Amino acid sequence: MEIEVLGPLAAAHNGTSFAPTAGKPRTVLAMLALHAGSVVAVDQLITELWPHGRPRSAKTIVQTYILSLRNRIARCRPNGDSSRAAAKGLLATLPGGYQLNAPEARIDVVQFEKFACAGHRAREIGDFIAASRAFSDALTLWRGGALMDVQRGPHLDVDVQRLEEARLNVLDCRIDADLRLGRHHELLGELSALVSQYRTHEGLCAHLMLALYRSGRRDAAVNAYGKLHTCLIGELGLEPSAPLRRLHRTMLASGRDTQDLDTSWHEATTEGRHRIVTGDFVRGR
Repeated sequence: MEIEVLGPLAAAHNGTSFAPTAGKPRTVLAMLALHAGSVVAVDQLITELWPHGRPRSAKTIVQTYILSLRNRIARCRPNGDSSRAAAKGLLATLPGGYQLNAPEARIDVVQFEKFACAGHRAREIGDFIAASRAFSDALTLWRGGALMDVQRGPHLDVDVQRLEEARLNVLDCRIDADLRLGRHHELLGELSALVSQYRTHEGLCAHLMLALYRSGRRDAAVNAYGKLHTCLIGELGLEPSAPLRRLHRTMLASGRDTQDLDTSWHEATTEGRHRIVTGDFVRGR
């Protein structure tokens, strides 16, 4: 069984898709897929499907969706009764709810988390080549916004927000590793696009400032800070954080030791991971 949630929802068994096309059954599958290996309570499914009031037959309708999913899984196998029994094992009824049993190696979100953890471990010991590679492997699993084609209720909204935050964190850490490896020239285009998307993300702005400065474009680095300052003041009434202001001052002071610059950048990006404010959402990691 293969499950993909980091983009459009996809689910296949023996190479055949069993993902339904109707909205509510897809929501049920998404809930089960995101929590594969754990029981999803019937009440959680009902709240997700009908957040503004459940119908009287809600439990029966959920049972119907589960039966339909099992039938779709069974059709992916060729052996009649044994296929139906296997489908019950893969989508099990347990006290209080249902559990989708899929191998962890075939669930993209589990693999994303494993690669991310490997990247963080490598980064902690200073192996930035391995960290960059692991973070890159994690990011390649994304095919778009998480569950971008699924109708979401309150539970999936929280799950998707968590996943998107994790994606941005991994992206931030991969760029950090690449900058430490001296890849500032290669990062300029990507960072410029990201800073345009996340206009008040201080960590990404600090990365762009450093990449520009190291590429001999101190004026552009200072200008990037100015744009962030304007956005923060104009949209949110906030000043840039103290570490980012220090990075800006360090860049203005020509002839400063590069160690001062690296220290200021490190402080600014660390602070930026805890103080992320954008025009579209507020994040705290």
